[in-house]
Amino acid sequence: MENAVDANRRSFLKKLAHSAIALPIGIQFSKSGFAGSKPESSPPPVPGKEDLKIMSDRPLNLESSQHLLDDEITPTERMFVRNNGHVPSISSKDILDWRLVVDGEVENPTRFSMQDLKTKFRTYTYQLVLECGGNGRAAYIPQTPGTQWTYGAVACPLWEGVRLKDVLDYVKVKKSAVYLGYYGHDMHLSGDPNKVTISRGFPISKALDEMTLIAFGMNGKDLSPLHGFPARLVCPGYPASASGKWLKRLWIRDRVHDGMKMTGKAYRVPSYPVPPGSEIPDKDMKIIEEMPVKSLITFPKCGAHLTWKQNQEFHCRGFAWSGFGEIREVHVSYDFGKSWIKGSLKKARNKFAWQRWEANFSFPSKGYYEIWARATDLTGSMQPMLVPGWNPEGYLNNAMPRIGIYADA
Repeated sequence: MENAVDANRRSFLKKLAHSAIALPIGIQFSKSGFAGSKPESSPPPVPGKEDLKIMSDRPLNLESSQHLLDDEITPTERMFVRNNGHVPSISSKDILDWRLVVDGEVENPTRFSMQDLKTKFRTYTYQLVLECGGNGRAAYIPQTPGTQWTYGAVACPLWEGVRLKDVLDYVKVKKSAVYLGYYGHDMHLSGDPNKVTISRGFPISKALDEMTLIAFGMNGKDLSPLHGFPARLVCPGYPASASGKWLKRLWIRDRVHDGMKMTGKAYRVPSYPVPPGSEIPDKDMKIIEEMPVKSLITFPKCGAHLTWKQNQEFHCRGFAWSGFGEIREVHVSYDFGKSWIKGSLKKARNKFAWQRWEANFSFPSKGYYEIWARATDLTGSMQPMLVPGWNPEGYLNNAMPRIGIYADA
């Protein structure tokens, strides 16, 4: 017969399951320990991305795992993939015919060839974070539409290209310019060539930022087809949707761009706090610009078994970044936030690159532990423990990352 304590506990859990409380991304278990193996019915891995999880195949979206992002410079094979339509078939043979049109509110509308970009402008190489605005969406309750990313829709590779600012200076942007909108060669999922898959952009002030690139290389090689060959935008600090791939046109506008997925609730959040599950009028939604402070725990791997000895030090590490720039400090807890250890923090390679953090500590006894990480950026913004600010599309979750490990005797 069920006692009163069990009945109350079951009632509480039932209410919690149906509530709108937003929790951190959970650590999932299976009968054999930590879950994470691919189901037998999963589609075959994508060539060159064999370690990534297939989130959807139409359009193709791939996610990495925290422990696979431990490299200082993200390898191409471990970089997430976010598409809205079909990847276009553009080969190296097509480069001679490829052109990038820059027009609109400019004095000299121009069609640039790849040779033009590489000879008329200086080439720069920066390490820049690229992160999907919906990274962490899986933690929102109630669930929101869209790809249910956990932690791995982020990467920090080396990008090679020309400054967008230099190109815009060349075409002479008019004083009336307000916004930049991009168009790419990706095909709409319907196959209709007259339908635009996605056409987003950003303010002209961000276009003129010295770190914003028209990139044609990544990690020392030409862009791969999945990552925007032959050229793409890299708009650091903003959601990755601003960094359009497979470029064919940059339209300088005298108003906020209103292309596909720029209006309504797409890549927007409420302009004021709202209760979870709310219906918010489109007029009360604001465009996402700078991404919030975030971090990853990349070592050890979630579910690891570590040998425990009295006073033995354990090591953990990861990365932290912010759309506002430099990270000020990172703290780590292994006792559910009762105490915090300040980690060491490396300088970024350049602005908008992520920063390596490391921490060492001793577990008081053998057993199961969760490691939490909490980053603070130069503005003083700190990662929250729980998922912040529910919004109808599940953007901007920057709750502290967690991993579970066993310290065994």
